[in-house]
Amino acid sequence: MKQWLYCLLVVLFAPPLAAADMRFNMTPGVTEISGKVYHLHMTILYICCAIGLVVFGVMIYAMINHRKSKGAVASHFHESTKVEIAWTIIPFVILILMAIPATKTLIAMEDPSNADLTVKVTGSQWKWHYSYFDQDIDFYSILATPRPQIEGSEAKGEHYLLEVDKPLVLPINRKIRFLMTSEDVIHSWWMPAFAVKKDANPGFINEAWTRIDKPGIYRGQCAELCGKDHGFMPIVVQALPEAEFDAWVVEQKQAANAAAQAAQAALSQTLTKEELMAQGEQVYLGHCAACHQPNGEGLQGVFPHLKGSPIATGPLSVHLEIVLNGKAGTAMQAFGKQLTTQEIAAVITYERNAWGNNTGDAVQAKDVDAHKSGGTNSEPVATTPPPATTDAPKPATEPAASVDPASLPTLSHDELMAEGEKTYATICAACHHLTGAGMPPAFPALAGSAIATGPVANHIDIVMHGKPGTAMQAFGTQLTPQQLAAIITYERNAWGNNTGDTVQPADIARHGQ
Repeated sequence: MKQWLYCLLVVLFAPPLAAADMRFNMTPGVTEISGKVYHLHMTILYICCAIGLVVFGVMIYAMINHRKSKGAVASHFHESTKVEIAWTIIPFVILILMAIPATKTLIAMEDPSNADLTVKVTGSQWKWHYSYFDQDIDFYSILATPRPQIEGSEAKGEHYLLEVDKPLVLPINRKIRFLMTSEDVIHSWWMPAFAVKKDANPGFINEAWTRIDKPGIYRGQCAELCGKDHGFMPIVVQALPEAEFDAWVVEQKQAANAAAQAAQAALSQTLTKEELMAQGEQVYLGHCAACHQPNGEGLQGVFPHLKGSPIATGPLSVHLEIVLNGKAGTAMQAFGKQLTTQEIAAVITYERNAWGNNTGDAVQAKDVDAHKSGGTNSEPVATTPPPATTDAPKPATEPAASVDPASLPTLSHDELMAEGEKTYATICAACHHLTGAGMPPAFPALAGSAIATGPVANHIDIVMHGKPGTAMQAFGTQLTPQQLAAIITYERNAWGNNTGDTVQPADIARHGQ
């Protein structure tokens, strides 16, 4: 409190140049707009301080010189026209004097026309994707602070949580237009040195602009509460002189060509399992551990576990599909354009052999490329026989409609509830929550819902075939009839639904027919 009081007193009595260097004051930044914002801030601050001095000065003077102990007698008057006019006109004039420079600054901030360069900024949990229009350059920018610093086992660096693997590179003395959007939730791209702060909303495009005056490295971060790793989503901008920026553009295009050649060469390489595991661990820690945790156990009800999961221990094609193309309606992103085929091969190999999964699979870049192109060469090189696992539900190998109902077992209500709870926690809880409360309106609640307490046929139909236009997927070919029966039984009897229904695998098979 004393520091803030000291800051206020110094700003009040110090000249503007001295105030600009104060630790607790707003900085002028490195753009014309940020300078205008700073001067507007200082102007309003000085006006407020002057008003405060006048008001408190009159108040203190009155208390000292017109106190009762000196024999002062209060005046009594009501409905004074002069007083009414004074306290209406004076604040009005002050507000007009404040509004004129503020309006000019706001209008200037919202004028992205005639830009020399346009950059699309896309936020996602929890990284930034930058695309340079007319330059054919795009890349992801990810937190580069070492995990031991985050976990507290190492000393914090100078730019702790404000460093990235690839900064956004921009030229000075050119007008740069930003188009901002999001792939998932609301983010906010905030760069204090530029006086730019705009929300990145999914499904919408916001505009901002800047013209940087000085070369250098400038740091900001996401200014919206965008999820559990909100504090791990920094922004770093490297501003270069125009000639150096043009040279950087040429270098990036050459690097892209070299990367394409390296990716092509990787298709003919066969790496050992040890090499893939070493590379895969680094890729996993950099891109996957934020959600699924370094130990592969995820966050129950939010981010599914990979340790012993049906994805990481089941068919390779399913694993490849979800890593390459993501999973609609969940936080699982598509990494097909974020990582190289070699990196994807390595991280999948790691996930299929870490934390006791031990499938023995060694996925090569050619396997990833074959899956991308729709080929059939997606069987991994196995170095050890995959173990039999019974701890996690397996994806269906054939649709329920092709299964003979008479061949399916009849299970007790308790057996179905136990298996259904396990399958629900793995497959459904990421959207509908472990409590069945969902996240309306994106993911509806199942507790007390019309689906989970209404006709069984409707419930089976939506689980098997999904619902067009929503995030609800079709699970008829992803789960076995027994898993589908168990999960529907669980949903109809958990969280107080208590319908008493027991759905059998044969009911699922007959519905599919």
